[in-house]
Amino acid sequence: MKRILTVDIGGTNVKVLVTGANERRKFHSGPELTPEAMVEGVKKLTADWKYDVVSIGYPGLVRHDRVVAEPNNLGPGWVDFDFEKAFGRPVKMLNDAAMQALGSYRGGTMLFLGLGTGLGSALVVEGTVVPMELGKLSVRNTTFDDVLGRRGKKRVGNKLWTKRVAAVTRRFVSALELDDVVLGGGNAKKLKKVPEGCRLGANTNAFIGGFRLWETAH
Repeated sequence: MKRILTVDIGGTNVKVLVTGANERRKFHSGPELTPEAMVEGVKKLTADWKYDVVSIGYPGLVRHDRVVAEPNNLGPGWVDFDFEKAFGRPVKMLNDAAMQALGSYRGGTMLFLGLGTGLGSALVVEGTVVPMELGKLSVRNTTFDDVLGRRGKKRVGNKLWTKRVAAVTRRFVSALELDDVVLGGGNAKKLKKVPEGCRLGANTNAFIGGFRLWETAH
């Protein structure tokens, strides 16, 4: 059986889990983290783990397993970095929200919304992941990133922010003809009430998505 190392890169921590392990491991990331430092940190943290391939969830735009835009909350140098050469293993990459979406998927057409610094988003249709950037859509004089992200929550308070999440979710359900909506990200657990027709995801689903990357098309 192929042993998969899944790496979930976040703005606060880099989290890792390998096939068969019971507990994830992590180390601090932050705005100075470069891809070289990330790989070095992962190798150091997983020195006693054996793995054949690597899945990486990256907080930014990914196309065809390659980073195509620098992250907003990490150091520089991610675009065109050769992760396969650095790890010495085959590598598959996906946007971090898309990887968590894949791990949360139960069937049909599912939308994943990541409530964090901004608004992460991905659609899964009959098992195929469609990365999206719904947070970049404009609303009034700003964007959904601002309205539903950390800044918007802090600006209007938790009660009104919860109502806005519910209202926006209803619009997406109608527009995209969804069967399922999963709310994840660091702020999902701070919702005063989970919107009707939605369910909460779990950060550990990112690892399930990383393992599934080697089982399904994406």
